[in-house]
Amino acid sequence: MSGRNLYMPQLATIVRITEETHDTKTFTLRFVDDEYRRQFSFRSGQFVEVSVFGAGEAPFGFASNPNRKEDFDITVRAVGRVTRALHQKREGDVVGVRGPLGNHFPFEEVFGYDILIVGGGIGLPPLRSLIEPMLDARERFGRILILYGARTPADRVYKYLLDQWGKRQDIEFLQTVDVGDETWTGHVGVVTTLFDKIQVDPARTVAFTCGPPIMIKFVIQGLLAMGFDPDHIISTLERYMKCGVGKCGHCAINHKYVCTDGPVFSFKQMQAFTEPL
Repeated sequence: MSGRNLYMPQLATIVRITEETHDTKTFTLRFVDDEYRRQFSFRSGQFVEVSVFGAGEAPFGFASNPNRKEDFDITVRAVGRVTRALHQKREGDVVGVRGPLGNHFPFEEVFGYDILIVGGGIGLPPLRSLIEPMLDARERFGRILILYGARTPADRVYKYLLDQWGKRQDIEFLQTVDVGDETWTGHVGVVTTLFDKIQVDPARTVAFTCGPPIMIKFVIQGLLAMGFDPDHIISTLERYMKCGVGKCGHCAINHKYVCTDGPVFSFKQMQAFTEPL
């Protein structure tokens, strides 16, 4: 898809809306133009800019398997003008989409490694775009461990998928909530408390994390304490992005633009930033 104008949105239809939580929905999008749809592809960790006409534009990470054809998902929490307007849309409505944008998670580069994935809340959707192709190529990886934390049981996204992961024999899946309810029989505590329940070999493991900034901070601290090399800790900095093409300066950190140099960074790369994250 070389030669495309990254400033020009393409029309996409909302073909399905899935209620995840009281304030979060997954939107399945399909490009209107058949030829464009056939040519479109993305990598895990990349993102799109979605235009809600009359409300504005905002970036969202891909939340579906890049091996899936025809359509793709974004998972959106209603927190601002654009996201609230998107939540008012119905199946069959049309939005604008620019992308794919940004860099991506390493994939072929981590063949043969054990994989540790740590997600928090709405940080799971971008990681889902990595988990699913890894499960498609399960034989190319060692152990796959997935840790997921949310504020409450009701705030967990992809509940049906979490149930599926919990039943798989070829991965290790643990989840926790900050505050349980009368129905919750699982672990209670922040996601880093799950570190005490796993054993990994940091020398042969690559860790991926995404979630609220404070969560990422403590996850990275925990991984370093476990002996992980900074090169083997991969995270995203999606919250800093706005225009998606390095023009507005909103996501500039020192000499880097998160939207074009990222949003995926190793902790070794983050250590070179002199500005606080």
